[in-house]
Amino acid sequence: MSHAQRFFIALLPPQAIQDYANEIKQHFAVHYESRQALKSPPHITVQPPFEWASDQSHLEQSLQEFADQSAPVPITLDGFSAFPPRVIFINVLKTPELLTVQKQLMDYSETRLGIVDSASKNRPFAPHMTVAFRDLTEQNFSLAWQEFRDKSLHVELVANELTLLVHTGQRWTIAAEFPLTKPF
Repeated sequence: MSHAQRFFIALLPPQAIQDYANEIKQHFAVHYESRQALKSPPHITVQPPFEWASDQSHLEQSLQEFADQSAPVPITLDGFSAFPPRVIFINVLKTPELLTVQKQLMDYSETRLGIVDSASKNRPFAPHMTVAFRDLTEQNFSLAWQEFRDKSLHVELVANELTLLVHTGQRWTIAAEFPLTKPF
């Protein structure tokens, strides 16, 4: 039995959008002393972090089977929003496609892999792409929020794969990617 590792499952935007989101994260690091968001690639979490102690290949094979039955997910980024007093994020619209794939994945993870996120079961899914969190002070939050709350951003994109991320002890890195291959 290997020691448990921490994973989470996300949809990552295309590289150009990741670059844009990383520039914003960098802006927060420089201007607002918030670097925590730089510890993972820009993403929309669909399965929150969980501990996995058994074989990683079993986890990956199951996710591959899920991805094979799932279509690419159209995603709309729309402006900025916040979870005061710490988190600022790019707002992700709750489209039917995104809500469906998230619910299907949560159900699948629970029945096939025994992964249960009890907090998520008790609150509605709030898709978002974090650009600053945790180490953002309340004072810097209010300054940053004044800068970002009215900033316009509207991007339509398609997430073509499901991404499994693993925590290295320092940061989150991509462990595996699973193409979403079912036709729309």
